[in-house]
Amino acid sequence: MSEPASAMAPRSGPFLARWDLDKTYLRTDFDTLGALLRTALERPDRKRSVPGAAPLLRELGRSGARIHIVSGSPRQMRGRLEEKLRIDRVGWDELTLKPNLSNVLRMRFSALRDQLGYKLPVLLESRVRNQALGAVREALVGDDAEADAFVYSLYADVVSGAVGREALMAVLAEGHTYEDQADRCLTALGALEAFDAVERVLIHLDRQSPPSRFEEYGARVVPFFNYLQAAFVLHQDGRIGAEAVLRVASELALRHRFDADALARSHLELWRRGHLERAPVGALREALARLREATGLFAKDELEKMCDRLDEYAEAPGPRRSPGTPRLDYLELARRHRGGHNRRRAP
Repeated sequence: MSEPASAMAPRSGPFLARWDLDKTYLRTDFDTLGALLRTALERPDRKRSVPGAAPLLRELGRSGARIHIVSGSPRQMRGRLEEKLRIDRVGWDELTLKPNLSNVLRMRFSALRDQLGYKLPVLLESRVRNQALGAVREALVGDDAEADAFVYSLYADVVSGAVGREALMAVLAEGHTYEDQADRCLTALGALEAFDAVERVLIHLDRQSPPSRFEEYGARVVPFFNYLQAAFVLHQDGRIGAEAVLRVASELALRHRFDADALARSHLELWRRGHLERAPVGALREALARLREATGLFAKDELEKMCDRLDEYAEAPGPRRSPGTPRLDYLELARRHRGGHNRRRAP
């Protein structure tokens, strides 16, 4: 049986990957003031990346995607964060950090934890700037510790035109955003060209949240436990090639002790939840043959075994998810996440 076309042919056209840093790329702890200070003072070479995040970002950059990093880290950490990204050989086109010092000086303490009033205007303004490139499609990556699934889904529906000006004003008011934040959103909205731009919202389950918690968001939002799963999704979407998937898998095998079974189960777990089609075994085997001829270290034995494991269920029909996006109650979501009060803390 042939593999799905989406798993075989890369998609053309400009593509933008937006990436959170904390708990999505970096293993950070902002749940207490002491933890925040330790994170701010930590040397770049001591900061720990989430396994697989750096190689996947490198592969996206290699594919020609633009990279926009949107982080809740304070602007004062820019130098350290940029150095960490360079250490990891990760490039970026935009890097946006949160104006926490300004918020404190203006006594806007709720803004320190709020994500709606920070991220939504940043995303919309960036979208307006990127319209000059043409019909730019996007994927957004966040985590389960904050309101990323809500904010990213709202952003997607605003950009597509599914959420209009009046509805957006109501959501911003319900979320208790500050007047200047709401004004920025509405100004950007006025300059937007409506386009169904967001292909995928990927949520890293840093807190090991049950994936069922995100069912209300529909198929566009994919919760994932490790970055090989994210790589499989982006490959299925035509955004990275099979060799890129193997390089992410190889890093997990070499540096983080993933064996062939763990690598194959990464696909199987998402497939059982209905987020993936059949495993692209043929494309992976062809890519593996090409990688064998290349120089450099990679976990070829584990990758071969992974393909064998994937073959065991490649022909079985997987569960199907409804491809549409449900109509979300953004007013209720804004109440739920207002001011960062629903931020999930480490257990």
